[in-house]
Amino acid sequence: MSSFENLRVVDNFYQTSLFFPMPTVIISTLCEDGTTSLGPYSLVQPYYVAGKDYYAMLLCCRNSSNTAQNILRNGKCALNFIDDKPSTFKEAVKLSWPGDKPEEKMPKCNFRLETSLLQEENPDDIRPMVLSDAIEVIECTWMRELDGADTDLPGELNGYEGPYHDFNGITSKFGAHFILRVDKILMKKKYRDAIINGVRAQDFPPLPVDYGYRDSKNFWFHRKRRMRAELLQMRKASLESVRYAADRVDDKIKFTDEALMTVLAVPRVFLPLVLKGCVAWAQENGVELITAEHMQIINDKRAKEKKKK
Repeated sequence: MSSFENLRVVDNFYQTSLFFPMPTVIISTLCEDGTTSLGPYSLVQPYYVAGKDYYAMLLCCRNSSNTAQNILRNGKCALNFIDDKPSTFKEAVKLSWPGDKPEEKMPKCNFRLETSLLQEENPDDIRPMVLSDAIEVIECTWMRELDGADTDLPGELNGYEGPYHDFNGITSKFGAHFILRVDKILMKKKYRDAIINGVRAQDFPPLPVDYGYRDSKNFWFHRKRRMRAELLQMRKASLESVRYAADRVDDKIKFTDEALMTVLAVPRVFLPLVLKGCVAWAQENGVELITAEHMQIINDKRAKEKKKK
């Protein structure tokens, strides 16, 4: 006999039929008059994470929301990750009432805003402002050409008629999905330094986790507690198996045994990508036999590139 009870799946099942932990972000978008509008969201997640020529996030929202209408209009947005102070979350909830227009809610908003870093670097690239007190921000552009969504236009506030797209743009009468290209990740120095130099338990930022509207009265969220580390199970491949993979990456560039020993702990699924990266470096530098010293140079180069980002 099952130890579980059945729970009916209904609209907004992630809020009404599950305890589903989600992030809380404030999405900033550009209104028609060029001002910035803010809206809190939780249905955001990484979408393209590897293997393409860009990275992307996925946003699911009502297609009549200010956020959706602004993205349909100009395709620009920023995902602002707020801290978990009760006062900050209270401010986010103030912005969440469906139907409020930007000119009604923004004058009452206490979040501080500053110019997008992308716009600072290129003044012709007009972007929504970002939250000054955000811990991290992802500046994004909607990939409207995917799934034929480039024909979707703003203006319908009482529901869109079909046909609908499968995964991008207007996906139902009242719903929309946006694949958002990651243009830039901004992070406060304290947390950027932690990622670059090595994260400890005390370095994790105080990001809230919310559980959606569990009832008609409250918006529930959870504050960060001390992080707990669990050691990875390190599994080293044999030198022979790594040699087998390395010999098939390129017919000219080869690796010494000492070089391959530096990547024995790389998970098998990532090994081809790592080896191809080493071969690309060797091709750029006229190297035909990659040694352990070369591997150290490659690793140092990657570390420097990560710091620059």
